[in-house]
Amino acid sequence: MVDSGGHAFRRRVAHVLEAGIGHETIATVVNVGLVVLIVANVLAFAAGTVPDIQARYGWALTVFERASVHIFAIEYALRVWSAVELPLLRGEPGWRARLHHATRPMQIVDLMSFLPSLLEPFVPFDLDAFRVLRLLRFLRIARYSAAMQSLGHVLAAERSALLGALVIMLTVMFFAATGIYLLERDVQPKAFGTVPDAMWWAVVTLATVGYGDTVPVTALGKVWGALVIFAGLCVFALPIGIIATGFAQEIQKRNFVVTWALVSRVPIFAGLDAASAAQVMSLLKSEIYEEGDVIVHKGDPGSSMYFVATGSVIVELETGDVQLGEGDFFGEMALLDRKPRSHTVVAGSSRTRVLVLDRDDFERLGRRMPDVVRRIREVAEARRAASPPQI
Repeated sequence: MVDSGGHAFRRRVAHVLEAGIGHETIATVVNVGLVVLIVANVLAFAAGTVPDIQARYGWALTVFERASVHIFAIEYALRVWSAVELPLLRGEPGWRARLHHATRPMQIVDLMSFLPSLLEPFVPFDLDAFRVLRLLRFLRIARYSAAMQSLGHVLAAERSALLGALVIMLTVMFFAATGIYLLERDVQPKAFGTVPDAMWWAVVTLATVGYGDTVPVTALGKVWGALVIFAGLCVFALPIGIIATGFAQEIQKRNFVVTWALVSRVPIFAGLDAASAAQVMSLLKSEIYEEGDVIVHKGDPGSSMYFVATGSVIVELETGDVQLGEGDFFGEMALLDRKPRSHTVVAGSSRTRVLVLDRDDFERLGRRMPDVVRRIREVAEARRAASPPQI
């Protein structure tokens, strides 16, 4: 059984490694450092293939490689060790949670990116052929890139459609090769003497690359080549369209989930069903402020109100500052009365996220969900009665 101190430390390690960039200072420093190290490793690998650089700085590249391998190994071990603290694995036995985590695709990529280099000094045979696996380290950036993770989700979700597109592409390629074989085999037996020989021309022509090393010379062959080029434009558009559509849907889904999570933290929107929440989300805009940033100035037009989703804000009153936290909102009285702001509001913590509702959208919200607007008016009246100055 792990003591409370060790348990807290393990949870802290899991949070720092999995939180990603932008959540807190330590996690940002660690993860940015790992990204920089990954990029530097890829550049060092490329530089090591240049004879002059290898001759002059080979020793430095070797030292850097060994240091990087040990850092990656320690990071990998810490990720596996702290996996029991991950939300999805927290209920499993320790060994099973760690095994489950270690067999994830990203963890396998991590392991293969440094394991050959780590084992090289201890094996009797040459592992030079496996050094190309160092390039797998670059794939680890996907861990820190929401866009690359989204693309991976799209490829996994659309695998059936992409497989169908691949079958179509292979079918068209086979027909293209067979057609040029029948038309050109007598005049160019070396290039088109067999269907497998004609496959190279089919691939190059369908991709519209046109290297020009193998081209038809007969009139019918040229006509066939033109038809194959047009077919290639259509065929290659299939997977591109599938991936582009899936990527757009994934981004929309991610934004929906993030915004819904933020909206759910505001008590005044509690209890909304999915349809109503979606209507609210379509009216709100998300903005992020660092600690001390001014959100509204005293005297500004009251053209919008704000909901605190994460972090806190400080309202500067004459009688003393007032802090508002997650779920609170401000600016509604100036919005309702159409008067200038009577107080300045600043972000009270780093990365404070607020949801902004403009006047026009507030009126739309009133038409769609009058109960929500009624609760906002009630809070405004209570604040006005307790403290005459507007927020």
